[in-house]
Amino acid sequence: MLENVRIDVKIKLSALWISLMFCYIYGDFFTLFVPGRIKGLMNGQSGAGPITPWVLLAYAVLLSIPPLMIFLSLILKPKVNRIINIVAGIFFTVVMLLVVCTSIDKWMIFYIYLGVIEIIITSLIVFHAWRWPKAIVT
Repeated sequence: MLENVRIDVKIKLSALWISLMFCYIYGDFFTLFVPGRIKGLMNGQSGAGPITPWVLLAYAVLLSIPPLMIFLSLILKPKVNRIINIVAGIFFTVVMLLVVCTSIDKWMIFYIYLGVIEIIITSLIVFHAWRWPKAIVT
């Protein structure tokens, strides 16, 4: 019989954030192959409108949260960790729902697919944080 080692919730959450990051990176990379995408970027247009220094800063702030969550999920105390993972997980689930709903196009099928995976991952983050095991007090 194979041993089934119980994985700490902190490691599960960190691994889910890592998985989410890979999906984000692949999705953004693959969009570069969509016809006209690079030309639009070169002309200062993103999928969400004109690119400005402030828009880029907003994207950077938004996208710095998941990589920080990889580390924070491992080091924060359980109570704070649980709350932050629930809030961040719900936030990114809503963001991806909006992105998926506004990406309906035959060239964005891959993006919708990855978006659905990302929604599942962020939902799992919320689920595992919500069901954080209680300490056994003796």
